[in-house]
Amino acid sequence: MFGKKLKIGLFGFGVVGQGLYDVIHKSKGINAEIVKICVKHREKPRPIGMENFTFNKDELLEDKSIDVIVELIDHADEAFEIVSTAMKNGKAVVSANKKMIAEHLSELYQLQKQYDVPFLYEASVCGAIPIIRNLEEYYDNDLLDAVDAICNGTTNYILTKISEEALPYSEALRQAQILGFAESNPALDVQAFDPKYKLNILILHTFGLFVPHEKILNYGIEHLNECDATYAREKGLKIKLIAQTAKKGNNVIGFVMPKFVSKESLFFGVRNEFNAVQLSAAFSEKQFLLGKGAGSFPTASAVLSDISALSHHYRYEYKKVGQNGKLEFSNEEIIPVYMRYQNRDDVHQIKFESIDEEFQSPKHRYVTGTVKIKHLLDAGLNDRKDIFVCAL
Repeated sequence: MFGKKLKIGLFGFGVVGQGLYDVIHKSKGINAEIVKICVKHREKPRPIGMENFTFNKDELLEDKSIDVIVELIDHADEAFEIVSTAMKNGKAVVSANKKMIAEHLSELYQLQKQYDVPFLYEASVCGAIPIIRNLEEYYDNDLLDAVDAICNGTTNYILTKISEEALPYSEALRQAQILGFAESNPALDVQAFDPKYKLNILILHTFGLFVPHEKILNYGIEHLNECDATYAREKGLKIKLIAQTAKKGNNVIGFVMPKFVSKESLFFGVRNEFNAVQLSAAFSEKQFLLGKGAGSFPTASAVLSDISALSHHYRYEYKKVGQNGKLEFSNEEIIPVYMRYQNRDDVHQIKFESIDEEFQSPKHRYVTGTVKIKHLLDAGLNDRKDIFVCAL
């Protein structure tokens, strides 16, 4: 299958799809060509000739000459239909759709086994940072303890502007939207759904666990205000939205929420739309990867890397799925947090295990203490505009 030039069927020709088209034509190290591109909107202007396009997905999925389907569309349900059909038809698949992958991880794993086809998705997590393949290969035999990541460029850009220019959240968001980092409806990013989907994938490749994404706490930066930013500046800290997973005995925890980081943290200097991943392992200790997590060429480069890997018969082996039989996902872990509030009753509703500090002024009320992850999950924090919670 892969001893010849790879024939690619591409779904989607947005920012990443166009980036892939460009890098494939500029790259001299890969023997592949895009045979046909399937798009949805007939009336949309295209930068290349219409002879390259089709509006019928079966032209790609049923074409026996096409070896690889590359899926780069936004719609998760349609993406799963494309990807699953391609695998059933014996085609290798590359995808960047983190929502689709996170929602169907177990099914996609079984389809790869059942139909003996590779499915690669490096671009779904942290753009150009090669984290999945590192977890699969380099950290195959090292005992991983934890993975922490800034894996959403939109929120990191917003938080950078709040920290460095003292902008209010609304203005920082507006600038991110003008620059194209944030959508007109930014909920997927600012409520931390996007990094949760990425964390879901990281948990599988770090610890070998399939975790329903509904069990993972995602809490974003939407309700951050001037008091929280001032608290951080006065203490020499920055607020970063961090996805965290760690092994605690036989339990694995995983959650996404804002966190105060100090100058000693490598995340302190991660600015604007950049992403970063820190791995903690028994033998190699701490490793830190930094790179652009989004954008046309950074994401396209990760897709291209997967296509290149297919030409060398590469596939994920998922060795940790069989190795970590005793591990279970848990939200029982107690973590330290800061909570800014208006109503004192909210402190009891969040069910703090302990309180270390409490402060009240006419403008700013907060407590710091410890709370179980499950109580934060149950609190529906993204819907609570009157409070803001940040990990310590």
